Amino acid sequence: MVSAMETATSTLSLPDWLGRRASTHADTEALRHAQGTWTYRDLYERAGELAGALAERGVRPGDRVAVLMRHGLAYAWVAHALIQVGAILVPINTRLALPEMAWIAEDAEAKWLLHDDAHDPAARALCSDGLRAWNVERELDRDGVSSARLYRDRIALDDVQVLIYTSGTTGRPKGAMLTYGNQWWSAVGSALQLGVLPGDQWLVPMPLFHVGGLAVLMRSVINGTTAVIHDQFRPEDVHRAIDEEGVQLLSVVPTMLQRMLDVRGDKPYPPSLRCVLVGGSAAPQPILERCLALRMPVAQSYGLSEANSQVATLRPVDALRKLGSSGKPLMPTEVAIWADGQPAPAGVVGEIIVRGPTITRGYWRRPDATAEAFMGEWFRTGDIGYLDDEGYLYVLDRRTDLIVSGGENVYPAEVEAVLHAHPAVREAGVVGRPDAEWGQVPVAFVVLRAGAQVAAEELQAFCVQRLAKYKVPRDIRFVQSLPRNAGGKLLRRTLRAWL
Repeated sequence: MVSAMETATSTLSLPDWLGRRASTHADTEALRHAQGTWTYRDLYERAGELAGALAERGVRPGDRVAVLMRHGLAYAWVAHALIQVGAILVPINTRLALPEMAWIAEDAEAKWLLHDDAHDPAARALCSDGLRAWNVERELDRDGVSSARLYRDRIALDDVQVLIYTSGTTGRPKGAMLTYGNQWWSAVGSALQLGVLPGDQWLVPMPLFHVGGLAVLMRSVINGTTAVIHDQFRPEDVHRAIDEEGVQLLSVVPTMLQRMLDVRGDKPYPPSLRCVLVGGSAAPQPILERCLALRMPVAQSYGLSEANSQVATLRPVDALRKLGSSGKPLMPTEVAIWADGQPAPAGVVGEIIVRGPTITRGYWRRPDATAEAFMGEWFRTGDIGYLDDEGYLYVLDRRTDLIVSGGENVYPAEVEAVLHAHPAVREAGVVGRPDAEWGQVPVAFVVLRAGAQVAAEELQAFCVQRLAKYKVPRDIRFVQSLPRNAGGKLLRRTLRAWL
């Protein structure tokens, strides 16, 4: 057995997570996937074998390794193998264009690109003198990937584990450096907020290149529970996992939740389903009310890549009392509101700022962006919200998406929530359009439910009854679908480009 070198100067370290679970939970399911199930003993052995193969190819601690794949079992195998090597995972969104993928690999200075069968052509196109590709999916069912096995004894919490490239709403995407400590404290905070029970199975039907998916993978090994991975989101498959396989925990984004409700009918969810964590963006109130009617224990959550997913989560027991809130911060995290250059009291709207051990140490090779994002220990999220008098967080919108019409603030999410309440509307996205008189006016893009028909004037009349006049969309455009990123977030910058 060979131990990988530690790269951090910090003396704060923990025993290797996967090695510890292979010792304490050897026969517990670590990963469940359509292609097979691996226990912690299996995962430990396979991760060590792949780590040995990577080391033989020249991968060293601290090297950045890009990963381009949607195959969940292969992705999890790679992620754990890179931990054993001590290399840094660089997930690449499979929905990006080739130039965008190439830019991330180059910015991260990646030496290797690990991929699956589906992305073989893209990987070949991305290969260069400084970037070599390896189709790891082809090695999944083959014994003897390497004669050498590589394991680490300890994990230094200050080491960078992953570079998560943000969606890049302004300029090029930035690589948020997430450490092992960020992963550890995120897992601990989530467990304290939602609870962990022996035999828990957490279903992640979202891509593992998304921070929310990767966080589930990491917290599962830290907690010794089972990560259930679906390569694609299909409501029928998710319901089968809940109703027949006994999945207790689920992570989704609002669009996934809407699709689940569309096919569920009136069948209530079983008591075994303990929590459905909803992140990515705020779920409209009509969707949350529908979830509660079907006894789905939905937990609205607020998070961001720079905070390793979760920042605050509304526990299911508070769902009715605090409908629309994102809950209270995780135990190790602090949340405050910053307005007019100072901390804001309860009920006052301002920028959401956060601090704690789940927050990134900064952006890869971007000291300027890092300095701009931090006020001392506090990270500026760029999101707008407020805290009520009990400390519950309400997220209103992205600061960059705020519409100022005639001096009045219009929060797109508020207008979208009203449009969602109309029975003919399935999805809605609202952005500001320049206006000579008012500065900006809101414009809505609407996706109707199958078979539904409604005129724009009718939707505007519906909004007039529920919103101030300046918040009512001046123009409503009907579209087949709304642009979203891989994490399900609405891409309002694309809607603005459509205008």
